[in-house]
Amino acid sequence: MASLSAFRALRPVPAAAARVAAVPYDVVSTSEARAIAAGEPLSFLHVSRPEIDLPDDTDAHSGAVYARAAANLESLERAAPLVVEESASLYLYRLRMGSHEQTGIAGCFSVDDYRRDVIRKHERTRPVKEDDRTRHILAVGAQTGPVFLIYRVPDAIRSVTAGARSRQPLFDFEASDRVQHTVWRLNAAETTTLIGEFAAIPAMYIADGHHRAAAAARAEAALRPANGPGPWSAFLAVAFPHDEVQVLAYNRVVRDLRGLTPKQLLAELAQRVELHEGPAVPARQGDVAMYLDGRWYTLGLGTAPAELPPDARLDVSRLQTAVLGPLLGIGDVTTDPRIDFVGGLRGTAALEDLVRSGQAAAAFSMHPVSVDDIMQISDAGGIMPPKSSWFEPKLRDGLLVHKI
Repeated sequence: MASLSAFRALRPVPAAAARVAAVPYDVVSTSEARAIAAGEPLSFLHVSRPEIDLPDDTDAHSGAVYARAAANLESLERAAPLVVEESASLYLYRLRMGSHEQTGIAGCFSVDDYRRDVIRKHERTRPVKEDDRTRHILAVGAQTGPVFLIYRVPDAIRSVTAGARSRQPLFDFEASDRVQHTVWRLNAAETTTLIGEFAAIPAMYIADGHHRAAAAARAEAALRPANGPGPWSAFLAVAFPHDEVQVLAYNRVVRDLRGLTPKQLLAELAQRVELHEGPAVPARQGDVAMYLDGRWYTLGLGTAPAELPPDARLDVSRLQTAVLGPLLGIGDVTTDPRIDFVGGLRGTAALEDLVRSGQAAAAFSMHPVSVDDIMQISDAGGIMPPKSSWFEPKLRDGLLVHKI
């Protein structure tokens, strides 16, 4: 069962929240982070991507970077200012993007639950990224960005969160990407009720933040032998009801056709899949839209055979097996430089632009995976194919920090 605990958040004063809040560290490059934070000394990117305050040729994994992160957090605590809550509590965190809205519970979740698969994963982590965030946590003495969890929510939890949302929020602002971020601090009774309700939840799922969670577990393993259990025994996360979150497509572009002409590729595809001209956005699971030579085509993959494991039934897996591998010679999509990925928020116009500009030879617009797909694969102990789900909107770093 899930173990949820309250914490004394380090947070900005309300007047500074919008200036402090920053996009997650791993959705921007160093150059992008530097541009976003330019002229904004309160941006939390100075903490999460501290290399932006060092010379351009600095190794992003050098000791100087982590030392700068700690110094920048100390400076931000004074400048924003950031304050530590007098007592431990939970929070509600609502994201609103256009007509879409989702509200999660922010708190600390057990590292042991992560290890025991009460908190389930669907993605492999890369050691270099784990190393980076582990060193960051230990250097600054805090978990600075939340993991994004999903869970099947009982009615009792919905009633508690509905009541809290009727009050004045702690933070409420619209970020530069027009996503509205609203945070409420829960009172003692609400916090106690929710901790009890979560104790009956059998499983939770990481949607975004696999490397943050893995790093928190590694930091705990480093601290526990000399210190025993403590704040490091839990990690910061926001848990959203599975029926509120939004999964967008993760689209593919390929740089060349492996020597084939567009006409030859179409002829080969016609031998393997149902092929006809169609819309830029696939209408259903089992269809993939392809942009080639100025036209959109529908590749009908059909219904996935029931005997396949859940991850192999996904459209991204079947596209790889039927098209990208055998026809275009794309092997390991995590290392092959001939393939790239475009988050669904950018839309199909971005795919067309990449092909028309010559940066790509063809683009594939995917139907998004479902939350049920992700949970089913996680329940089976499976791993999602790389770059197969894009959760949007995203949480902001810096609003709630868990000091360990």
